Amino acid sequence: MFATDQTRLKMSAVLSGERRGWSGKLLFAGPAIIASVAYMDPGNYATNIQAGAGYGYGLLWVVLLANLIAMLFQALSARLGIVTGKNLAELCRDNFSSPVVWIMWAVSEIAAMATDLAEFLGGAIGLALLFDMPLMAGMGVTAIVTYGILLFEGKGFRPMELIIGAMVGVIGLCYLAEIFVAPIAWGDTATGLVTPELADAAALTIAVGIIGATVMPHAIYLHSGLTQSRAVIRTESERKRVVKYSNWEVVIALAVAGMVNMAMVMMAASAFHNGHNEVAEIETAYHTLTPLLGVFAAGAFLVSLIASGISSSVVGTMAGQMIMQGFLHFRIPVWLRRLITMIPAFAVVAMGVNATQALVVSQVILSISLPVPMIALIIFTSRRDIMGAYATGKVMRTLAAVGATAVLVLNFVLLADTFGIPVPFLAS
Repeated sequence: MFATDQTRLKMSAVLSGERRGWSGKLLFAGPAIIASVAYMDPGNYATNIQAGAGYGYGLLWVVLLANLIAMLFQALSARLGIVTGKNLAELCRDNFSSPVVWIMWAVSEIAAMATDLAEFLGGAIGLALLFDMPLMAGMGVTAIVTYGILLFEGKGFRPMELIIGAMVGVIGLCYLAEIFVAPIAWGDTATGLVTPELADAAALTIAVGIIGATVMPHAIYLHSGLTQSRAVIRTESERKRVVKYSNWEVVIALAVAGMVNMAMVMMAASAFHNGHNEVAEIETAYHTLTPLLGVFAAGAFLVSLIASGISSSVVGTMAGQMIMQGFLHFRIPVWLRRLITMIPAFAVVAMGVNATQALVVSQVILSISLPVPMIALIIFTSRRDIMGAYATGKVMRTLAAVGATAVLVLNFVLLADTFGIPVPFLAS
């Protein structure tokens, strides 16, 4: 706990005015960085590859819009934890009836497991391709590494934040390298960011996938838990400063996540759009990248995928623990949760199910469960008896309601399309 205790002491010095400068403000960074991993998980890879390969730079504006919505909800989640000292799951348990709480827990637990399935498979796919090993062996290595990282959680929040932050850095550097290797059309990139248009019904389907699966249920729960007791707050002025620092961290961390997603689309647009626009799977993208952009670009792609899979799998397990403890006041050993969440992934591979298809199914499950935390977060952050002076004002409530409505409607469209239910303007 030494690193964490030292960090808390330094944070208190910053809040009291004894310590100044950017180095002090950086002590408050961590929660949003961990939450941002959810927006760079393997589930994003396939969607972004499809967007870039099929439509070039034309869907970059969708990525930007999705990122802005994510910023809003992660900022609200962080504020909830800082102001109340409780996480979202705990507040649900305290304010809703027992039957509702049990249903919310079950839905949220399934969502956490579905998230972990996608993330675990993504890391395993990356390892299997990079080291030319069977997918099952890649899954075994992923399991060992993620469990090893999870052991650091017992040493306090700072070591885990530094580990996850390093992995986010690896993902960012890999894609920074990618956009220098790939011949990016920067003019088309700028146009794609500010020109909201959809070329056809299939583009709408991909756009729905990008936005509809952007706000991750487990990230909303987790962020409130990461901030609820991180800093020792003694006065109301200190609380205001912590909320301010949190807002800035959310903007910066989610901006980085957004840029990584944009870089994925840009790389796919540059490499695949002209001549290989049928590329839609992670494995195909890797094998196609090698002859097009070289071994370095393909290797950087896999390294980023491995870092994404492992870090997001760790974060998914942390979120699952928080969800169970918050809703039920019950916690299981981390090795048992890791084992439980691994079983579906191993079963999928053992049955011969296509790994990329499994990622798609996991996103559908997330879409079903998403309304639970989003609506609960809007309710609690707007209540003055819970948030006091920090309750959201009319403008913020309106933005949150519009963002939630957009995401939930698009999730419904995604589900309808997945299950073959006709949707106006979506039928090809």
